[in-house]
Amino acid sequence: MKILGKPGRLSLGGTPPGADAIVLGRVVAGGRTLLHIARDDARMATLADALAFFHPGVRVLTFPAWDCLPYDRVSPAGEVVSRRLDTLTNLAGDGRGRACVVLTTVNAATQRVPARAGFAHALFQAAIGQRVDLAKLQAFLAGNGYRRTDTVREPGEFALRGGIVDLFPPGTTQPLRIDLFGDHIEDIRAFDPMTQLSAGKLEHFDLKPVSEVVLDPNSIARFRTGYRELFGAVGDDDRLYEAVSAGQRYGGIEHWLPLFHERLETLFDYLPGAIVTLDHQADELVSARFDLIAEYYTARASLMRGRRGQEDGPPYRPLPPERLYLARDEWQSALDKRATAVLSPFATPEETGERTIDAGGRIGSDFAAARSSPNVALFDAVRERIASETGAGRSVAVAAYSPGSRDRLATLFKEHGLEEVAPVDTWSDAQAVGAGAGKAIALIVLGLERGFTFESVAIVTEQDILGERLVRAARRRIRPDNFLTEVGTLHEGDLVVHADHGIGRYDGLVTLEVAGAPHDCLRLIYAGGDKLFVPVENIDVLSRYGSEDAGAELDKLGGVHWQARKARVKERIAEIAHKLIAIATERQLRAGDAIVPQAGLFHEFCARFAWPETDDQAKAIEETIEDLGSGRPMDRLICGDVGFGKTEVALRAAFAVAMAGQQVAVVVPTTLLARQHFKTFTTRFQGLPVKIAQLSRLIEPADAASVRKEIAAGNVDIVVGTTAMLGKSVQFKNLGLMIVDEEQHFGVAQKERLKELRANVHILTLTATPIPRTLQLALAGVRDMSIIASPPVDRLAVRTFVMPYDPVVLREAILRERFRGGQTFYVCPRIEDIKFVRERLTTIVPECRVEVAHGRLTPAEIEGVMTRFYEGKVDILLSTNIVESGLDIPTANTMIIHRADMFGLAQLYQLRGRVGRSKTRAYAYLTVPSDRLLTPTAQKRLEVMQTLDSLGAGFQLASYDLDIRGAGNLLGEEQSGHIREVGIELYQHMLEEAVTAAREAGPAKAAAAAETWSPQISIGTPVLIPESYVEDLGVRLGLYRRIALLENQAEIDAFAAELADRFGKLPAEVENLLEIIAIKRLCRAAGVDKIDAGPKGAVVALRAERFQRPEKLVAFINAQAGTVKLRPDQKLVYLRAWDDPRKRLAGINRLLSDLAKVAA
Repeated sequence: MKILGKPGRLSLGGTPPGADAIVLGRVVAGGRTLLHIARDDARMATLADALAFFHPGVRVLTFPAWDCLPYDRVSPAGEVVSRRLDTLTNLAGDGRGRACVVLTTVNAATQRVPARAGFAHALFQAAIGQRVDLAKLQAFLAGNGYRRTDTVREPGEFALRGGIVDLFPPGTTQPLRIDLFGDHIEDIRAFDPMTQLSAGKLEHFDLKPVSEVVLDPNSIARFRTGYRELFGAVGDDDRLYEAVSAGQRYGGIEHWLPLFHERLETLFDYLPGAIVTLDHQADELVSARFDLIAEYYTARASLMRGRRGQEDGPPYRPLPPERLYLARDEWQSALDKRATAVLSPFATPEETGERTIDAGGRIGSDFAAARSSPNVALFDAVRERIASETGAGRSVAVAAYSPGSRDRLATLFKEHGLEEVAPVDTWSDAQAVGAGAGKAIALIVLGLERGFTFESVAIVTEQDILGERLVRAARRRIRPDNFLTEVGTLHEGDLVVHADHGIGRYDGLVTLEVAGAPHDCLRLIYAGGDKLFVPVENIDVLSRYGSEDAGAELDKLGGVHWQARKARVKERIAEIAHKLIAIATERQLRAGDAIVPQAGLFHEFCARFAWPETDDQAKAIEETIEDLGSGRPMDRLICGDVGFGKTEVALRAAFAVAMAGQQVAVVVPTTLLARQHFKTFTTRFQGLPVKIAQLSRLIEPADAASVRKEIAAGNVDIVVGTTAMLGKSVQFKNLGLMIVDEEQHFGVAQKERLKELRANVHILTLTATPIPRTLQLALAGVRDMSIIASPPVDRLAVRTFVMPYDPVVLREAILRERFRGGQTFYVCPRIEDIKFVRERLTTIVPECRVEVAHGRLTPAEIEGVMTRFYEGKVDILLSTNIVESGLDIPTANTMIIHRADMFGLAQLYQLRGRVGRSKTRAYAYLTVPSDRLLTPTAQKRLEVMQTLDSLGAGFQLASYDLDIRGAGNLLGEEQSGHIREVGIELYQHMLEEAVTAAREAGPAKAAAAAETWSPQISIGTPVLIPESYVEDLGVRLGLYRRIALLENQAEIDAFAAELADRFGKLPAEVENLLEIIAIKRLCRAAGVDKIDAGPKGAVVALRAERFQRPEKLVAFINAQAGTVKLRPDQKLVYLRAWDDPRKRLAGINRLLSDLAKVAA
């Protein structure tokens, strides 16, 4: 490829995806640096993976574009900026260093970047044992864009806690924890941002800037001068100018990047003399990009000229395009000076000049014809293709998307007679397999969509064989339970329920003197202004009431009304628990048909699923198939987040039952959902001897009558329909499986009918309503349950923006979705907002078709609107939150929420879950009013939504913030009233206890199920998390809540280790607190209600003034030689000299341990 060394442009044909990586890698291996400009981020990621596979020794740097629009109000994502700066600092430091491939995109290459000179002093390096000036480190972090927080979770954040510094620099996958001893670095550890636990040790670290905008005094002065020169006098309403002048960051500040720097450069300046290669059709995208930038600038400038005031949002003064972006002639000039090649996947014509060459690669043929033809066996065609390639002297490798799909392909190959397959991990191993005497087929993991041939190699991809499956590698799974417990701290004004005193209002955390020692307590306000102080170690007696607007009245402190209400609910819960257990027992005793799918056919059906199963999904499928083969009627609940793969579980169960000769009924709450499922089932069962029918209002009455006859005659194998199928008019000849989707939307009559069926046929229920863990425990053993909490591996997290209303941003968001063939949800909190928002939409996007849906329309009208939206006849669906549990519409990938501050956290999450259900990146815009302050609660919600836009967090998030409606719907209508009486968390806890008691000893014990209580312990030692140890009040409260959930000594020890890891050595007060928690556990085991301890001993009050083993207690007292006495009021007096508080704690622990053993 010496021709690539000459300046000028050439066309390089015969380089389909995959082959291009081989060619480009060879250029760099020859000692040349190369800049490749890809079409977009997805193409850049695919090429990076292919280069890493084919040329593992080649150095690859990626430089992504900002993931926001030109002239946007939002900043690019921290992770994107982190990757950009990591590459720029690497290149600035290397100069003309070792050869590498820099992969970028059209959008990134057409934008200016900070000059290389700006990074000359922007690197901070340190190692273990090195002296560090903490003030200088803090100044470096603040000056280079790091944000100080209490808990580090995102790139670009840092936290200081005494001698511990947490920070998340660019170029690292995990944040770092630096432990200082004096002013020397004693330890450096990486840690998990979600659990905050250390994950590995390091010897040194490098800190780089995390923002392209540095807010130091010089850059601020430069910005102020340049801003006034460009735009003239600045008014009081210009928040950008005001924020920068105060040294504060502002959303979207990067779009004024040139004003902060003396000069900007281009990516070409960082790579002098590098060869430039461009993707196929990159030139057309460059031209479109320049047009788009000009259009956005014109829109901003015209809006600024016609601005009417605050109703149009804060002013936005756009920079001229040439300040931030390259001009067309600059772009062309940069390419003309360098050796430039434009790649093409196609062969070049034979009559070509010297500036056109063919690398010889060709796109591989796929097997679409074999897949669609009933007369051609797919794997016979694969075998013939492989024989053809090996006959031509090529070694063959089959590329799968993941290790899991590689294993599945190996199984399918062997089942169809292709025995010589060898899974390998590297390209060199694959070449060795192909060169072997047996001509085996190498199975590799590489995410290519289409295969190719190049020189002596032929690659066939999984997609070529099995059809479309566009997936990325699975990410590390995150379980953010602890994070959500900390986020879910109480806020002043929240309604809480005290187990003994009822509903009160939380009024803050206060420190009181208790027995001469400081003690943190939560202050609660009750009716009449009465106050109750709850020690932090007893925080477990408090629970959330439920939704904020439930209209609950505060209880009277010391009144009897609460206890009566609680007793009434407890009695009814005992009856409910007994009924649940009775149903479960009857099902266990009844015999059913054992259904075991045929292995070969079942594997082929599974192979039609276009994505690798997630761990949770695979477990749910396995459990469902096991249930079908158990010989008992199945009753399994599949509970999973929106779009997490519940339908695939149902499809596989339906396959097993239908192929066993029995009928399957799929029941859904709406006709639109019925049509969607009918389409899904028809597509997946295509080519199989299975007849599928639909039964709903969408089909003609005559056709419906015909379907009912076919069902009765047994000629229909699978029928999909609405709840009308549960009526007496539909008679099945041999019903084997009933699949119920979204059961929570069914009425009481339909649920009763399902109860009748449960004893006789297999039932599989799907629900997208996440349920709290305590409710899962309560139902364990009553209904078999599978939880799918991990997202599909190809799912892109929804990019979430919180911003003031901005007509330009919203217009561009809506039109971007429309231009890529998609649709937009626009959700309002109230019906009265819809008219106002529709008028706005008419103004900003007059070319879009808008329809309205809300609860005051008739069901037929709502269905009509949803049908038109589903069919793509509507661009924008303007509605209330009735869409939060709506249809799966893969083309709708933009969500705009009006007045997001008025929605609950669970509602925001469910609404955001309506988009991002395909491989396309989805966007959610949470708009807030620009002229008023948000409440602290609303601010916290929106922060959590933006922070947790990673996948896998949503299920726990929605569970954490579930309001009353969710849990009531899951169990039935009757429960919602009881939940209102006592609050959702206490209700769940009482139900769990009652079900456990009913399972063990029947209804009598369930009615008297023992409540767990929170022993009161006063020992005269400081018990709190000092403010000097954990400064942030919210984090402290979250830690208190987690402490209350600790159940055994192992958990207490692990929590102590985490605290030491995150915040440093435990102070004595925290050690006392954890000791008290251990003592509480012993109190419950011993039946102790209260302990008062001091320098001369302790007084122990027994629960209900009785001891479980009185005869053993008497023996224990007698053995203590007069140091333990039983008073007439049934309290134990323990005489000891305990002047030292630490000895007092240890003594109480020993005493309670002895009493627990006696009570056992």
